[in-house]
This record gives sequence, C-alpha cells and structure tokens, in this order.
Amino acid sequence: MKFGVVVFPGTWSDSDCYFVINDILGQDVDYVWHDQTNLGEYDCIVLPGGFSYGDYLRPGAIACLSPVMTAIRAYADNGGLVIGICNGFQILCESGLLPGVLLPNSHTEYRCVGTNLVTLRTDTSFTGLCQPDQVLQIPVSHGEGNYFADLDTLTNLEETGRVLFRYCGPSGEITTDFNPNGSANNIAGIMNSSGNVLGMMPHPERSCENILGSTDGLLIFHSLLHSRVLK
Repeated sequence: MKFGVVVFPGTWSDSDCYFVINDILGQDVDYVWHDQTNLGEYDCIVLPGGFSYGDYLRPGAIACLSPVMTAIRAYADNGGLVIGICNGFQILCESGLLPGVLLPNSHTEYRCVGTNLVTLRTDTSFTGLCQPDQVLQIPVSHGEGNYFADLDTLTNLEETGRVLFRYCGPSGEITTDFNPNGSANNIAGIMNSSGNVLGMMPHPERSCENILGSTDGLLIFHSLLHSRVLK
C-alpha cells in the first residue's frame, strides 16, 4: 500500500506519520508537497497535524486553498482514502470535505494530554480491526479542537453513523469530564457520507510504540492496510 503524507508550510507531524508508515508498518510512503496535483499513485492520503500557514485567519483556512486540496477533493470523490489528523481535520472541514468547524478549546488552553476514545463502528476502512466499543488510548495536542456544527448537521452525523470516535473515560463512559476541548457530543472523529474520509483530532501516529505508552494508534493504520487487502 502506498501512502502520501501532505506537507504544508507549518506542518510538523509529517515526519511522525512518515516514520510510522515507513519504519513501523513497512509501507511505501512519500511526502506530498502542498502544490502537488497528481495523486493517482497513492492508496491513502494523510493530512498530518501542525500549524499550516501559521494558522493565520483560522486553522486550515489558507491550506484549504492550496493546489493539493483541489487534487484531494477529486481523489476523495473517486473513493480514495483520506485521513486528516488534528490540523488535517481542521483543513478537511475548511475545505468542505467534512462538515463543521474546529473552534478554540472551551477552556482556552492548549492541551497536550492522553485521551481515551471509544470506537463507535468497526465496519469502516479506519476501524476494521477494532472491536465493538473498543477504547483506544490516543493523545491530543491542540488549542482548537472543539468540534462544532449546527444541530441539523450533528443530528445527521449521529443518525447516519458518521461519528467514528468519541472522547470517553477508561471504561468507555462518555461524559463531559473526559472531553478535553468542549467538542459537541464528545466527538473526536467523523467521516464523510461515503466513509472514505476521516477527520480526527487525536494523533494515532503518536501511539504506535510501547515507549510512547500505547500502541492503539496502530489499529487505525493496520485497519487501513486491511481494507486495501480486502479490495
């Protein structure tokens, strides 16, 4: 499987994602610069975390205008797998590939902490190797991860099963006590209507080695590999 890791000016989790894909998973991977428009050779595109274009205006607002995003829209429309992590999630929302917006954390603090996520579906390309209601230990690192959408959009996301992860407690309990940013409905990750685009604020690439305290992020990457094999 061949991955492309997108790099904008200000991206900083690109090397972490590259390391996991290349060194841990043993898969082909390229860095994809923000002005690249040919994505035909890739099986999955990763939009990693960082501060693209310095988060000027608001996170993702400038990155969504880059040439590569026009290519990613076409790539996703043709069924290509896309995962946006942290700033990548913000860019996907700003570009219209996912609904809603990521607002400043409700407590106005930058949070870099471990979180627990409950897995709400196991029939997707991103969670196919997870167990139902499995709790994953994956950290967050953001100042603007407070997911917001209007009531109709939230209702549609819930009713169509497009909420893939929620912040939760160690045993899967979903309460505001375990919400690190004020995100609506404890939402930590959502998909598009076709199920091939995922945006999530937590960083699975930071939970792929025992030395980091958790390898649960590997379940997401291995699920992507497994989905490719099934095709």
